[in-house]
Amino acid sequence: MLVPLSWLRDFAPFEGDPSALAETLDDLGLVVEGVQHVGKGLEDVVVARVLEISAIAGADKIRQVLVDAGGPEPVSVVCGAWNFAVGDLVPLAPVGAVLPGDFAIARRKMKGVTSNGMLCSGRELELSEDHAGILVMSGDSQNGPVPGERFVDALRIVSDVVFDIAVEANRPDAWCMAGVARDLAARLRLPFRIPDPTPSQSAQSPTGTSGEAVSIVVVDDDLCPRFTARVLTGVEVRSSPDWVARRLTLAGMRPINNVVDASNYVMLDLGQPTHPYDLERVAGHGLRIRAARPGETVQTLDGVERRMGERAIVPSDDRRDCVICDADDSVIGIGGVMGGETSEISDTTTRVLLEAAYFAPMAIARTTKRLGVRTEASARFERGCDPEGIDRAARRLCEILGLTAGEHYRVDPEVIDVRGPVPGPSTVRVRTARVNAILGSELDDDAVTGYLERIEFQCRSAGSGQIDVTVPTFRPDTSREIDVIEEVARHHGYSALPRRRPSPPQVGRLTAYQRERRLVRAVVAGFGAHEAWTPSLLAPGDHDRVGMGGEGVEVANPLAPDEAVLRRSLLPGMVKAIAFNAARRQDDVRLFEIGHVFPPPDPARVERAFARTGETVIDEREMLGVAFAGPGDDATTASAAWTALVEALGVDGIDLVQTAHGGAGTTAVDAGLHPTRAARLVTRRIDTKAGDDRVTIGVVGEIDPRVLDVFGVDSGRRRVGWIEVDLDLLLNGAPRRRGVVTTVSRFPSSDVDLAFVVDDPVAAAEVARTLEEAGGELLEEVALFDVYRGSGVPTGARSLAYRLRFCALDHTLTDEEVGQLRRRCIEAVERKYQATLRA
Repeated sequence: MLVPLSWLRDFAPFEGDPSALAETLDDLGLVVEGVQHVGKGLEDVVVARVLEISAIAGADKIRQVLVDAGGPEPVSVVCGAWNFAVGDLVPLAPVGAVLPGDFAIARRKMKGVTSNGMLCSGRELELSEDHAGILVMSGDSQNGPVPGERFVDALRIVSDVVFDIAVEANRPDAWCMAGVARDLAARLRLPFRIPDPTPSQSAQSPTGTSGEAVSIVVVDDDLCPRFTARVLTGVEVRSSPDWVARRLTLAGMRPINNVVDASNYVMLDLGQPTHPYDLERVAGHGLRIRAARPGETVQTLDGVERRMGERAIVPSDDRRDCVICDADDSVIGIGGVMGGETSEISDTTTRVLLEAAYFAPMAIARTTKRLGVRTEASARFERGCDPEGIDRAARRLCEILGLTAGEHYRVDPEVIDVRGPVPGPSTVRVRTARVNAILGSELDDDAVTGYLERIEFQCRSAGSGQIDVTVPTFRPDTSREIDVIEEVARHHGYSALPRRRPSPPQVGRLTAYQRERRLVRAVVAGFGAHEAWTPSLLAPGDHDRVGMGGEGVEVANPLAPDEAVLRRSLLPGMVKAIAFNAARRQDDVRLFEIGHVFPPPDPARVERAFARTGETVIDEREMLGVAFAGPGDDATTASAAWTALVEALGVDGIDLVQTAHGGAGTTAVDAGLHPTRAARLVTRRIDTKAGDDRVTIGVVGEIDPRVLDVFGVDSGRRRVGWIEVDLDLLLNGAPRRRGVVTTVSRFPSSDVDLAFVVDDPVAAAEVARTLEEAGGELLEEVALFDVYRGSGVPTGARSLAYRLRFCALDHTLTDEEVGQLRRRCIEAVERKYQATLRA
C-alpha cells in the first residue's frame, strides 16, 4: 500500500527524517518495502492543453499531438498514449527538460515526424505507478491550471515522501491511512485524532424536504450484517479538487470524477469502502441485498459478465455470493466486490444513492476466489472492516464531495440503516505474567495498559496482574490473549526485548530416517543423477497415459485445469522432465526425485478413520524415483544402481519378482514399465504384528517405449531405466544385513560359470539364492553376468548365466572338490526349477 507522509499528517504531527519513520514502521510490523521522494525533478515540466490529435502515416500505435504550452506557437509532440482528448490539460516535458531519474528530454524524429518534447504519465513523473496513459489534469475548477504554468505550481506539488508498506493479512486496520497513522503515533507518543467530518451547512438538507423515497431490504443478513444508504441530490459530476486527485495519484489510484474519487479517497483514508449508485438508473429507487441464484449474471464495471453461485471453493462451500439488486430484484452489483455497469456514475448523474455497508469477511473472500476477481474494496472487506466506522466514512464522503458538487448539492439527513448480526467489541482477559513469559520482558500492569490504550484498546483492571481488554471493532484480528500480547510486543518494540539464546534440554538432531534419506540422496547423486522437483499435481489424463487405471485424488479447487489430480506415481512427472530436456537437446540426463505420492485411499481404512475422527484420510507416501535416460542407459543400468544402493544401505532380503501387465494383477508400480525388462522389489515385513506377508516396496527396470512415445520422448533413440521405491518401506520395513566380519582366505579361489535355461516367470534372484544354499560355506560370491533370449533357447524361456566363486580358508580347493560343488549346484537348480544346463 502506498502511503504519502503528507496524508498521515492529517492524523498526527509527524516530523523528522523519513528514513527514521520508515524504521519505526518496520519495527511495528508495517514493513516498508520502498521510500519514494516525489515532487523533485519536475521543475521543467509545464502544463499544456491539447489542441489537435492526428494520425501519422504508416503508424498505428503513435499519433501526432499539437499542444498549447503557453508559447507563441503550438508544440508538436509524438505520443503513444490514447487516454486523452482535445481540450485536456496534460504535463509536457519540453526539449531540454530533465525528469526524475536524470531522464533528459531531447528532440526526436519518429515515422518522419519531429517530437519536440514528451507528454508524461504518472510513473514518468514519479507521482504514481500508472503507466497506462498520460496524466490528465482537471481544468474546470476555479483558478485551475493554465497552459504554460509550471506543473508543480499548477498542482501545488510540494516535496512529499511515499512509503510502500507491505500490510499483512492479519492487520485489517492498517489498510488505510488512519490505521497506519494510529500505530505510528502510538509508538512516537504523538497525539492522534481522526477529524470528525461535517458536511458544509449548504449541503445539509432540511428534514423532509428531499422527497426521495428509497427502500432497502436485506434478505440475507448473514452475508451483509449491516447496510446503510443515504441520498445525495443536486450533484454536479466534475473533476475532483487538485489535492484529492494528487493524493489519490500518490496512493496509486487514478482520479476519475468527484463522486468516484470521493468514494476511493474515503476507502484509503478510513478503510471503509463505499459505493455510489446513479439513483435514476436504479429501478424502483430501492435496493435488495441477497444471495445470488446459481447462474445469475451481472455486467460489472470492468465490462466483464460474471456468473455467480456456480463454483464451490471447498466441499463445505454453499456457493452463496452476495449481490445487490434493484427494487425489481435485478442484479446491479456484487456486494463488497464491484458494482455493475447499469447503475454507474456518469456525467449526467444528479442524484446519488450512497451505499456504506459491512459484509461478512468469509463471504467476500469466497466470492472473490470463486469469480477470480479482487478489488481494493474486496481486499478490505474480506479482512474485516469496522462495522462501527460506516457512519463516519459516509459523512466524510459527503464532506469531500461537497467541495465540488455545486451549489444545489444536498445531503438527505435521513439515513437508512439495516442491522443484522453485527459483530461488536470483544473482551479478552490478559495476564501480565503471561505477557512477560511470552516476551521475556518485565512489564507491569501500567506498562501493558499504556501500550494498549494508545491504540484505542480499553483496559480495566481485573485484579493484580490481570487486565480485561476491550478490543475495538476496527481490530477483528484480535480475539485471544496471544493476539493482545502481540500488540504489546509491537508497541514495546521487538528490538527492545532482551535477547536470549535458546537452551533446550536436548540438542536437535536428525532422526535415523532423515540420516538415511540423506545417504540415499548422496548415493543416487553418485550415479550422476541430478535431483529434480516435479509437480505433485498432474493433468487428469496423465495417469492413463502411463497405463495407471483407476481414479486419483482430485483437488476441489485447482489453480489450473491441467493440474487437478494428485500424483499416484513419480513416473509421469519424471518422463515429462525427460521430454522437456530432450526437446532442448539435453540427451545425457539422469534425474532423481524424493517426493510424495497419493494413491487412492483404501475404502475400509477411510471408513474406519472417518468414524474415529470425522475426517477423510488421504494416503501419502514418500517415494524415491530415479530415471536413467543417458546414452547406453537401460534396465541393466537401473538394476546395477539398485544393487549399489542396497549395498550402501546394508539392506538385505529384497527379491526381484517379474511384474504383471494387464488384468487384475497390474498395480501402480507395474504401470508404465516394459513388459519383460522390469521387476517388482519384494521383501518380507519385519513388523511381527503384520505377520510374515511379502510386501512390494517398489520396482526396478525399464520404462515401456510406448509410454515414452506418448510423452514425446523418442524411444527409438533412447531407453530409460527406472527405479521407484517406497522410502519408508525401504528404510524402516526391509531387513538389514548383520555386520559380520569374516576372515579373508590366503588361498586362491576357483570360478565356475553356469548357464541355466529357465522359464520366464522364474526370477533370477531366486535362482541365485538356490545356488547360494547349494554352494554352502565354500561359495564366496554369486553374480549374474548374462541374460539371453534367442536361437537355441525355447520361446517363453531365457538363459541365465552365473559366475560362482569358491574358496576355502584353510587350503586350496582341489579339482575334485570344485567338481562336487559344481554338480551340487546344478542339481539343486534343475530339481527346483526344472531348468536345463546350457552348454
